[in-house]
Amino acid sequence: MHDNRDDIRGFLASRRARITPQQAGLAPGGRRRVPGLRREEVAVLAGVSTEWYTRLEKGHISGVSDDVLNAVAQALQLDDAERAHLFDLARAAGARPRPRRLARKVRPGLQRMLDAMTDAPAIIRNGRMDIVAANRLGRAMYWPVFQMAHSGPANIARFQFLDPAGPDFYPNWDIAADITVALLRTEAGRDPYNQDLTHLIGELSTRSADFRARWAQHNVRLHHAGTKTFHHPAIGDLTLDYESMDLHADPGLNLTVYTAAPDTPSHDALRLLASWAATLDAASR
Repeated sequence: MHDNRDDIRGFLASRRARITPQQAGLAPGGRRRVPGLRREEVAVLAGVSTEWYTRLEKGHISGVSDDVLNAVAQALQLDDAERAHLFDLARAAGARPRPRRLARKVRPGLQRMLDAMTDAPAIIRNGRMDIVAANRLGRAMYWPVFQMAHSGPANIARFQFLDPAGPDFYPNWDIAADITVALLRTEAGRDPYNQDLTHLIGELSTRSADFRARWAQHNVRLHHAGTKTFHHPAIGDLTLDYESMDLHADPGLNLTVYTAAPDTPSHDALRLLASWAATLDAASR
């Protein structure tokens, strides 16, 4: 059985602390020693006893029905990512360890698909934020991340938090760091027995105070689409739209493709990136 009671306790307590009584439709109820809702208030909103909810928040979640988990999720006003994370924690609490190896490379067909995308940077990563495959533009765009990977895979999280070039590459570093930690926290709930993931989290927690502070917030995220800004050392600023999707035929892998709107500086910058990538290819040959 997996003992993830600390993760359950931290997640539920952090979600409870962020909701005010007014947001939950309750009377303020006088002075409060802690921020957010009291346990008994969450219990009332979820339709369970205070004793039962207290036991749940202490990590005793194994065997809890989906109906009760949904009631707690509604009481705590969880979003889709948080609700999924709660169910992942519940599954892990009652499961026997089933270690799953993270993918380090992709099928030839996936690499051919990437290589066919000639005008857009594209990468495939695993849940540990290792870049396991890229097309030519994707490798060129993430060139600083690959430069750090002297031994082992190119890892986005390690680059962000441990490489001095990280804040330069991500102009909106705080936002990018929040997203990365939330994705790692989501993956840890989904795959709690993965030693490679656990070792990375331990390394980052030991070496980065910024990572430790974010990890303690228990934030999670579903990553599908949006806009990111990069400052490439050779090209300059890039503001790119991205589409991100899990590869259901290859569980644990995620494809992200970046594009720029036509007639924008970033669209022109992608053309420069393609020229620079060709120069890199020539130099490597």
